[in-house]
Amino acid sequence: MKERTLKYLFSNQLMALLFIAFSSAMAYGTFIESWYSTDTAKIWIYNAWWFELILALFMINFFGNIFKYRLLRKEKWAILMIHVSFILIIFGAFITRYFGYEGVMPIREGAAENTFLSDKTYLTVFIEGDINGVPQRKTLEKDFLFSEHVNNDFEWKNEFNGQAFSIKFENFAEDVSEQLVLDESGDRYLKIVESSSGSRHDHSLKEGEVANIHNLLFTLNNPIDGAINIRSEGGLHYITPPFDGSYLRMADQQSGIFEKGVEQELQFRSLYNIEGFQFVIPEPPLRGKFDWVKSDDSTAVLQDALRLQVATNDKTESMTLLGGKGIANNMKKISLGDLDFYLKYGSKRLDLPFAIRLNDFIAEKYPGTEKSYSSFMSKITVEEQSSFDYNIFMNHVLDHKGYRFFQASFDPDEKGTVLSVNHDFWGTWVTYVGYILLYLSMMGIFFIGKTRFKDLSKSLEKIKQKKQALISVLSIIFSMGLNAQAHDHAPLNNFDFDSVVKANIIAKEHAQKFGSLVIQDLGGRMKPANTFSSQLLRKVSKKDSYGELNADQVMMSIIESPALWYNVPIIYLKRGNDSLRKIIGVNSKQKYASLVSFFDNQGNYKISSQLESAYRASVPNQFQKDFIEVDKRVNLLYAALEGKVLRVFPIPGDESNKWISYPELNESSFQGKDSLYVQNILPLYFNALRLARQDGDYAQAENLLQSLEGFQKKFGGSVMPSEEKIEAEIAYNKYDIFKKLFSWYLYAGLLLFLLLIAKIFREGKVLNFTINLLKWIVLLLFLLHTGGLVARWFISGHAPWSDAYESMIYVAWATMFFGIVFGRKSELTLAATAFVSSMVLMIAHWNWMDPSIANLQPVLDSYWLMIHVAVIVGSYGPFALSMIIGVVSLLLISIAGKKNKEKIGLNIKELTVINELSLIVGLIMLTIGNFLGGMWANESWGRYWGWDPKETWALISILVYAFIIHMRFVPGLRGNWTFNFMSIVGFSSILMTYFGVNFYLVGLHSYASGDKIITPSFVYYAIVTVALLGAFSFWRYQKVFKS
Repeated sequence: MKERTLKYLFSNQLMALLFIAFSSAMAYGTFIESWYSTDTAKIWIYNAWWFELILALFMINFFGNIFKYRLLRKEKWAILMIHVSFILIIFGAFITRYFGYEGVMPIREGAAENTFLSDKTYLTVFIEGDINGVPQRKTLEKDFLFSEHVNNDFEWKNEFNGQAFSIKFENFAEDVSEQLVLDESGDRYLKIVESSSGSRHDHSLKEGEVANIHNLLFTLNNPIDGAINIRSEGGLHYITPPFDGSYLRMADQQSGIFEKGVEQELQFRSLYNIEGFQFVIPEPPLRGKFDWVKSDDSTAVLQDALRLQVATNDKTESMTLLGGKGIANNMKKISLGDLDFYLKYGSKRLDLPFAIRLNDFIAEKYPGTEKSYSSFMSKITVEEQSSFDYNIFMNHVLDHKGYRFFQASFDPDEKGTVLSVNHDFWGTWVTYVGYILLYLSMMGIFFIGKTRFKDLSKSLEKIKQKKQALISVLSIIFSMGLNAQAHDHAPLNNFDFDSVVKANIIAKEHAQKFGSLVIQDLGGRMKPANTFSSQLLRKVSKKDSYGELNADQVMMSIIESPALWYNVPIIYLKRGNDSLRKIIGVNSKQKYASLVSFFDNQGNYKISSQLESAYRASVPNQFQKDFIEVDKRVNLLYAALEGKVLRVFPIPGDESNKWISYPELNESSFQGKDSLYVQNILPLYFNALRLARQDGDYAQAENLLQSLEGFQKKFGGSVMPSEEKIEAEIAYNKYDIFKKLFSWYLYAGLLLFLLLIAKIFREGKVLNFTINLLKWIVLLLFLLHTGGLVARWFISGHAPWSDAYESMIYVAWATMFFGIVFGRKSELTLAATAFVSSMVLMIAHWNWMDPSIANLQPVLDSYWLMIHVAVIVGSYGPFALSMIIGVVSLLLISIAGKKNKEKIGLNIKELTVINELSLIVGLIMLTIGNFLGGMWANESWGRYWGWDPKETWALISILVYAFIIHMRFVPGLRGNWTFNFMSIVGFSSILMTYFGVNFYLVGLHSYASGDKIITPSFVYYAIVTVALLGAFSFWRYQKVFKS
């Protein structure tokens, strides 16, 4: 019995079941988190005993396989280290779970704290009574994780000096706040709103009582000296202040003053200012009773409500405790049966062996923005016998006496910080040792000892030697019409506005100089005007030019003559949507519409009702998507016509380095000569342009443009990009290399497919020369791709894989890179990879991805970004390659017959070997990248694993591909068909990791999120196609290769 048990624990069958069970549980957990809450997912899945049992069985299975497969040999050390590393990683997770702890530590500037609030929530109970006349106390405490979506039932039964008592769960509600519930029999309350600490606070003043709000007294119908006395009588309301002050009525911006001790009418929804203290009274006094009710008000102070039943000596009483994570409330008392019960629920205050004083909190913003933070830092002093100063900021932690402190958040008024605290020395180090062994062992797979990767490489050479002819391929020919369309400029009201545009063209040479002018976008990024003009034209008209005008010429014409461009048909209308054309009143064949077409004679937006339903739809249909897309183009063009996007004027001495546009000058603080200059420079410049068009002399206009550039350098030079970056960005905009590479990769890849097919039937020098030429062309395209990534890196100042668009173009690059590497052994692989790269680039340029270069979020400003994201996203390349090889292999199986069985069989074997090699490379990269992400999370947030959906699905993908690679050990799952089919199915986990998490789940990886763009029909078509291909190829496989 013992031997049978151990044999099963170490078996491949159990390993396969564990892979499936663990992956399925985690996948379900990510959806539970999205449907309900993170705590619900932890209770049902991640913290469940059976989930930990799966991990324990994994450890046992890994340990047993070390001896089962005799991995304690020198030539097997890489495989041994992989098993040992996963055992250590899982063991480290157990240490962290049961011995580590973490929490948060809020500190205000100038204050010192030596405690922090635990991440876990506790129920703490003190029971007090007399024993022989002496007061005694009994303490009960336990950590609990509650959720309103699960069964939280529990009961404590205990005794105090022989007197039995019980504490039983009744109910739990999340996110409640104390609110006034209207009730005619209740007392009258007046609501007072203030935000002196940087965030909104609501106060309720009860009639007849006195409220102290930040050392100011308020009364309602209870006048006392020195207080702000409010009187409510007969439907009229008055205020008597103890100091002079003022008010500003929000509705009409009317201001007024009031005098000390003088009663006057109370102004509701007005901002009162008394001695620097500001408050608002939004409404008259209301009758009601206060109760804790569920709230979705983001400005309210939200807590969780735990309702308990306390019973002793046949007496029972219920009470509600408020608290939650990061909240430590005072005890709540209840007396029952000669015993006093003190109860509280929430985080526990944990002591530190030292204190931390916050000297200063610094939040830096991107130029010209109010809330777009580029970085934030806490300047602290660690107070102990040997005190020292330290700066804590994102990715720069304080590690002291076993505690690690991270910059987590800060107060809205930027005068306080919130540090994340972690105490998990042994758990972290055991896990890190596992990570290090994992990295070393995975590198060893390529170079050292006897490994599957090296065996596959040798078998590939043997297959090539057996082949009598070159690879036989059946490719799916993807045909796509890419026909350029000319603008359809239909004159409106029988007037040809195009002729007016053409008559006022500005010389391209001068327009190029204007395009080099630096502007500041709404996100604070400094960029040449050419970037905005290029994006404007491409997004609004889907073209790089408008007739004879390039992007810079169009932009200058819009600024100079905005009224004209209201009538120019430049807004692209998607083909086939006749309803849209009918609503705005244009011809059903017209491809472009003017801005004025979208408004009626009263100025009403014609498509407003359609947009309302489209934006409210959780998953818009194609009809609604068309309206949303055209609305974006309308708004972008309107913003350009309004002129506020051209923020060319730096405000002298502005702390945030804000730049403004010409229409915003009246709201600015320019003075003296600077005010005169900014008010006149652009009118003078455009007047000079009108004269230049007549005589062709742009000298004066260029002088004025240089003058404006000089003004920018004088007052905004510290945030301006270098001349090299400006020139590089203009060139990047001009060539738009990634959009062009889509079609170039497609043509080269498909043509290479076709020629390889032709080569099977007939050899020829011309054919061989053309194939070799195409291989060199693909290599040249890859070099252009690489150059584009380098240029984007140089322009943005950060690695080009920080958002959805950048990661897509990087995935295309990685796919092509591995295609070139494996293409040395198989020409088909190179052709297939070019096709896959073209598809990835095509997806990257769909409407839901923004190719604009943007500022980097603070958490991404780290060397971990380059390492973690580059490796993990780069792994998608070999996985995509394996998927397309799997498709081609199943197609070859489908067309195989008795006559060509041997020939096609060799090709299938070769492709299967390349497929497995590619999967191994992808799995190694994904595994290393995912655990590097854990190290990044530990350096950024204080924990290396938090069951975030992104990291969880990356781990699921690791398990899926590990299962595919290990299928050869499981009877019934071996064979070329099974492996190739699973390489296609497995790719769905990558799609879920990359797309699905961002669009359908919730988590920390918001910086890569977008709209819901994968429609259900797309998913269904893909599933049906794969199922049909799999079923048909399996039938042929059984008939041809197994019979």
